[in-house]
Amino acid sequence: MNAAESSPSVHDQSGTRTPQRRGRRVLRGTLVGLAAFLVIAVTAMLVWANVGVMHPETDALDKVRTNPAVSVSENDDSFVLSPTSAPSGEGLVFIPGAKVSADSYLYKLSGAVAESGLTVVVTKPILNLAFFDQRRLSTFTNDAPAVDTWYVGGHSLGGVRACQYAAQPEVSGLILFGSYCANDLADVDTRVLSLSGSNDLLSTPEKIMDAAHLLPPSTTFFPIDGANHARFGDYGDQAGDGTATLSSSLVRDVITAEITSFIRSD
Repeated sequence: MNAAESSPSVHDQSGTRTPQRRGRRVLRGTLVGLAAFLVIAVTAMLVWANVGVMHPETDALDKVRTNPAVSVSENDDSFVLSPTSAPSGEGLVFIPGAKVSADSYLYKLSGAVAESGLTVVVTKPILNLAFFDQRRLSTFTNDAPAVDTWYVGGHSLGGVRACQYAAQPEVSGLILFGSYCANDLADVDTRVLSLSGSNDLLSTPEKIMDAAHLLPPSTTFFPIDGANHARFGDYGDQAGDGTATLSSSLVRDVITAEITSFIRSD
């Protein structure tokens, strides 16, 4: 075979390799672009989750920390409210609403702690969003090892997440603040207390009742006249919410009475 005859074979081999190289370059470029997109998306999510977080009002926190009937402790996963005397052995794992700091609920829940001997564990959701927090319930119940009977609850999106825990056999009941379930608990043998606000324009009373069929028939629905969405915590006003006509302290009194009655009627 002479050189002229071998020449087309060389060109054929070169022609075969060139598209492969181009394909690899395209693949590398695609992977680099995808990696860059993921980095940007994750960064944007982290920024969004940590910007605009609603924090507790100072006077509400002061009232809790100076209450001799309540002890407050903090760890990486939660805040724990404990009665300083006569603990009942019952506990509530409570999940905050979206982008609301956990300590914004301490004042509203502290009344039930002092009145009923309930221990309350307020979770610190991952990225300040209960939707992203898929940790086991035991992550939080382990923060109060002396408790032997557990309830779960939450505000707004936190209540939606609490509903997902409610079917677990170790859970004795569910307490919702301005919230409703997305999963079906209608046939689950558990007790439910649903507190709503008449002036809540986010989790409106209508939305709560529209989802009532997802809860057991024995559910107790208690509307708080004059409360809005943000009154279930103490973090100031919330965009899109209605105007509260009932003071924070009076809403706390209602929450205390309703939780205490609910716990004691078990």
